[in-house]
Amino acid sequence: AAVTTHHQQRRYLSSLSPLVKITRDSAKSNLSKMEKGVVMELIRGSTNWAKVVEDIVKLEKKTFPKHESLAQTFDGELRKRNAGLLYVDVDGETMGYAMYSWPSSLSASITKLAVKENCRRQGHGEALLRAAIDKCRSRKVQRVSLHVDPTRTAAVNLYKKLGFQVDCLVKSYYSADRDAYRMYLDFDDSV
Repeated sequence: AAVTTHHQQRRYLSSLSPLVKITRDSAKSNLSKMEKGVVMELIRGSTNWAKVVEDIVKLEKKTFPKHESLAQTFDGELRKRNAGLLYVDVDGETMGYAMYSWPSSLSASITKLAVKENCRRQGHGEALLRAAIDKCRSRKVQRVSLHVDPTRTAAVNLYKKLGFQVDCLVKSYYSADRDAYRMYLDFDDSV
């Protein structure tokens, strides 16, 4: 069934998976800093697809250097069967997004996480990261990994807060003079 309105999309997501509802509820109740906003999953064919993608491409261009940006290939990235995108919607405006993928049955990756500069430190990044982790966990993978510039202290601290550990420093990951931490979060099967 096609999703025709924003309200129907929310209802559709809730009926699709209890995980999405839990994610949205936890974003509201567990993250007191995130006063406004709902974490949504971008669904191809939804009526807001073009607007959300346009907003994300603008944010992508502002946040990441050109050689790190997916702005030119964003639509192709979203067409992949093993990738997903979550975004924070506040009154119809996209405040941030997280892109994730599960290249194998064993592992998943958080490939992008960005929040508008004027919306940072309001809990949006944490809500997105928690939701992306939940989506990856639902794929029954054993590990989620990501790469982050060690100089992005707020991002590194957020990842550590949610249980990620530094695996190693990858020299020249972003460019000849920019390294990255490879970080990971292992899921405990006994929980």
